[in-house]
Amino acid sequence: MAKLSQEDLLAQFEGMTLIELSEFVKAFEEKFDVTAAAAAPVVVAGGAAGGAAAEAVEEKDEFDVILTGAGDKKIQVIKVVRELTSLGLKEAKDLVDGAPKPVLEKVAKDAAEKAAESLKGAGASVEVK
Repeated sequence: MAKLSQEDLLAQFEGMTLIELSEFVKAFEEKFDVTAAAAAPVVVAGGAAGGAAAEAVEEKDEFDVILTGAGDKKIQVIKVVRELTSLGLKEAKDLVDGAPKPVLEKVAKDAAEKAAESLKGAGASVEVK
């Protein structure tokens, strides 16, 4: 089989529906034992948490952002959840409908606070643990 270039792969993905692409990502994660959704927040959190952990070893450096309620502006909350995560529309709606649920797990304090502010700005009830 000929090796596909990055442009060829992107062209293939461009022709896929969101459902097909979501199924591909799940299959990719299973095949290579990775998690695409967790990669971006962990990389961002790792860089931000490094300085804080060096300053205060005893201070907690990983936080969870828990959505406790959607409030009156459920659609706005779903939009913010999608921005913060790599979830699709249905998955984000299910997360919001199933509150209390974690939106982000094991992220740096700064990232957790920003996410909580964004969710509260959309009208949601949020806890940072």
